[in-house]
Amino acid sequence: MNTDSKRRERSALSTILSLLPGTTWLCLFMLAPLLVIVLISFCTRGDYGQVEHVFTFENYKRVAGYGTFGFDSVYPIILLRSIWLGACTVLLTAIAALPLAFVISKLPGKFRLLGLIIVVIPFWSNLLVRTFAWQMLLAPDSTLSRFAQWLHLVPSGTGLYPGSLAIYLCMVCDYLPFMILPVYASVEKLDWSLAEAAMDLGARGWPLFRHALLPQIRPGLLAGSALVFLPATGQFLIPDLLGGAKTVMLGNLLQQQFGQSRDWPFGSAIATLALLLLGAFLVLVRIVQGNRKVECE
Repeated sequence: MNTDSKRRERSALSTILSLLPGTTWLCLFMLAPLLVIVLISFCTRGDYGQVEHVFTFENYKRVAGYGTFGFDSVYPIILLRSIWLGACTVLLTAIAALPLAFVISKLPGKFRLLGLIIVVIPFWSNLLVRTFAWQMLLAPDSTLSRFAQWLHLVPSGTGLYPGSLAIYLCMVCDYLPFMILPVYASVEKLDWSLAEAAMDLGARGWPLFRHALLPQIRPGLLAGSALVFLPATGQFLIPDLLGGAKTVMLGNLLQQQFGQSRDWPFGSAIATLALLLLGAFLVLVRIVQGNRKVECE
């Protein structure tokens, strides 16, 4: 018993020592900065932009729209607009990723690898470079804009950039790999015998996909949704460059508060609420995954 007890103690000690470097790194460079942001969010902005350590809830009231001069819906609208952008990006990337994942999974081995390489090729260039490339592709004198003008989708002499269409198009193209890769991982492990059984029972089209395939690829869809929604909600570069700096998003608002406005307490309050919203989304994804596991069991 003593030998087994000592062995267990040594095993527990070695486990703690192996986890210590990573845990220390996370605490110093992730948890500690987040705690600093939360603490600053309860402080007050000084007359010259300095952070004064005066405890207040005014920053959170201001984000919620309750300012000094009554209710102001500007900041709630910005938060909702950013959430809407992230949700639309998730939906559009999922619609595009599903058929692509099935096509890649049906390719022969070497061509399947080539298909995955093509999917991740956009990561080989910087996001800023890709965004400037979309500016040229969607400019008024570009082929795409002229085709849209010919279809009377846009007025003559105008381009697809700047505008909402340019923002969503670039968002989908930039975040599509984040959705394709998890969905492909689920599609590759599909049990096609379930689809064959459903077809024997008369299922075709959408009922076949819903009852036989979707439950199997749902984990990949949920993982891809989390990977796309989190960065898309806080995106500020693409809306700023392709939207003509006319639409303020969550990322732009944070940039302004920590930059030009020098209102760090208010910016910290916005960042804290944004983190809580994104954390709630992750919890929701986890709950959905847990419910599906229980149903499968």
